[in-house]
Amino acid sequence: MDGALATHANMFPGDGEMAARMRGHDWSATALGPAEAWPGALAVLVGVALQAATPMAVYWGPDLAILYNDAWAAVVGGKHPGALGRPAREVFHEVWTELGPVFERVLMGGGPVGVQDQRLVLERAGTPEEVFFAYSLNPVLDADGRVAGVFNVAQETTGRVRAAAGLVESEERFRSFAENSADVLWIADPDGGRLEYLSPAYERVWGDRRDLVMGDLGRWASLVHPDDRGRAFAAMPRLLAGETHTVEYRIVRPDGGGVRHIRDTGFPIRDGAGRLRRLGGIAQDVTEEHAREEELERRIAERTAERDRVWRNSRDLLVVVGVDGVFRAVNPAWTAILGHDPAEVVGRGFEEFVWPEDGMATRTALTHAATTEDLTAFENRYRHRDGTPRWISWHTSTEGDVVYAYGRDVTAEKERASALAEAEEALRQSQKLEAIGQLTGGVAHDFNNLLTIIRSSVDFLRRPELPDERKARYLDAVSDTVDRAAKLTGQLLSFARRQALKAEAFDVGGCLRGVAEMLDTVAGARIRVVTELPDAPCFVRADRSQFETALVNMAVNARDAMDGEGTLTLRLACGKGKPAIRGHAAAPGPFAAVSLTDTGAGIPPEVAGRIFEPFFTTKDIGKGTGLGLSQVFGFAKQSGGDVDVASVPGRGTTFTLYLPETEPGEAEELRPVDGQVAADGMGRRVLVVEDNVEVGRFATQILQDLNYETTWVVDAAAALARLGSDAPGFDAVFSDVVMPGMNGVELGREVRRRWPGLPVVLASGYSHVLVQEGGHGFELLHKPYSTEQLSRILQRVMGPAGRPRPEGYP
Repeated sequence: MDGALATHANMFPGDGEMAARMRGHDWSATALGPAEAWPGALAVLVGVALQAATPMAVYWGPDLAILYNDAWAAVVGGKHPGALGRPAREVFHEVWTELGPVFERVLMGGGPVGVQDQRLVLERAGTPEEVFFAYSLNPVLDADGRVAGVFNVAQETTGRVRAAAGLVESEERFRSFAENSADVLWIADPDGGRLEYLSPAYERVWGDRRDLVMGDLGRWASLVHPDDRGRAFAAMPRLLAGETHTVEYRIVRPDGGGVRHIRDTGFPIRDGAGRLRRLGGIAQDVTEEHAREEELERRIAERTAERDRVWRNSRDLLVVVGVDGVFRAVNPAWTAILGHDPAEVVGRGFEEFVWPEDGMATRTALTHAATTEDLTAFENRYRHRDGTPRWISWHTSTEGDVVYAYGRDVTAEKERASALAEAEEALRQSQKLEAIGQLTGGVAHDFNNLLTIIRSSVDFLRRPELPDERKARYLDAVSDTVDRAAKLTGQLLSFARRQALKAEAFDVGGCLRGVAEMLDTVAGARIRVVTELPDAPCFVRADRSQFETALVNMAVNARDAMDGEGTLTLRLACGKGKPAIRGHAAAPGPFAAVSLTDTGAGIPPEVAGRIFEPFFTTKDIGKGTGLGLSQVFGFAKQSGGDVDVASVPGRGTTFTLYLPETEPGEAEELRPVDGQVAADGMGRRVLVVEDNVEVGRFATQILQDLNYETTWVVDAAAALARLGSDAPGFDAVFSDVVMPGMNGVELGREVRRRWPGLPVVLASGYSHVLVQEGGHGFELLHKPYSTEQLSRILQRVMGPAGRPRPEGYP
């Protein structure tokens, strides 16, 4: 039947308690595994045991897991039913010293073993109990002929053994037991002068002939070690008085077998009337037990000596402190580390030595250590004898009302860490200064180039004889240069995350499709542009214009890296988490991940960390400003995202722009204004608010040239005063944002509150208010602005001339 599967019904037959328990037991959670997969031999033996009235058990596997029937349950007493399926070593842990070698003999191929009336001290009811058992252990072989388990038939003989020792009528049964006992059993007459019986084990234990001591009890006395004779003989009067008494002594074997330790228990044997009939006893050879105890004592002594050496020689602080904070013991390291002799510390509270500012934290840590079993760790400062502080790193454990602590002096480490932090901060400041120098140098260089063009053009424009054709060319040069300067300023503000972004919700995929078409032209004919976009829309909230500019900047960078030939892949992935980038923590998202992958030369590792710095470029002079990737970086960070780069030299680069996803919203529609030429102001009145004299004078001149009537004030307070007296005469307010006192946004809010229908247009080159708070719904004109831009925005906010003023307008 080996290898066959058995069902619970035929494996655990019968109506007994153990059959029911085995059927309901979760064997898959044990070392034996599911019962259906048990070897056939195991299944058969379990079935036999469950149907037998004799105590039977099966020990199976390397751990000798126990399976037993109802009759055998009495063997373990109170350990039932918990013994089911557990290893024999655990169930019989208190007597495994005696049982283990017997099982080992069977498992090692020694064949079956039968034991009669073995004395064991079992803890069947929670306390030690002397019992006797007769049992057999039979090996069970697997299909390969190896011993896989042990079949046990047992019978408790405690009552019989005790009856044999107590009653003359059971002498024959006693002799049967005694002849097979490993211990020496003896019976003497009631006077103790003559031995009536001595078990064969005497010759094995004492190394002496039974007949010699049976004929002369004095021979036994002569074999007792001289140092133990007094103790051994002193037990006899108590035994003669009818007391059970145990004494230990040593014997010197006459056969040269050395010294053995004997534990001899004598007891009175009485008849049914209580009369003393004989003296009996059991003498056990406990030499090995003594050897184990001596070995244990030796190890304890060695470990104690080791702990003492560690305590004395440790260079760290070792402490025993009560939960009340009073030191009970400290090691000599206190003198070396803190300058205090241990005798000065023991018996005093920690408050007398801890640094004053750390007293409360130390008390809290001590309380925590005293109320938890977990190891605790904390740092505090202790006062050295010279008055200076010392940083100590503590680890503690608790037993009862005592806390054991190990403390390491980390003062030097703290000082080194502080010095390193100062050096790192100094390095960061140096790097900042270097970056600022690079930034200012780049800005100065580029603006000097732009100013050179403007100044040269203006010089030529002043010549009265200049032909109209050349005059137009120089005017175009000035206009183009101003646009380039505005673009340069915008890139700087974008990198610094200070640009006023106009955020709107838009579908990234749709935007990428439009940009990809434009990139075909930007990248050139030899670069293939590939797009990989999901079918579902993916919305982000950002400045769409800046997003497209960022894509173009990355694409141009990729084009140059590929030297005008290769493949540029635009890829969009939605619902992504943002990984940790350049030391910044990761974020779960969802983020839209827009990546551009090129097949170019890649980025050398030594410059990869600088590519987002303003004005940093590896291109030849005149082929790049070094602000393109700076704009990408600034736009990403200001939009709540980031940009990552992965590159393998010689195999290409991937830039990935992460932007937070959002719900789709309605797109903002700009109201178109027909025509690109500045429109006539038709005499409508505009209140100009500008604190800069040159800009204010120029703005009023532009508006007057456009046929607007203007009133110019230099701050918000003056503007409100003028509006308060003459508001019905104004058609719009045109205000700078950055002004002393109330800024332009605050002015706009107040105008909106007082005169809801009066339009407000704000103008700014840069304002932290706009960056942090946005435009609050006001029309915004970015400096530098053109006449056409100012005209269009005023036309949009005021509407056509002659249109009725809105409700709520004064």
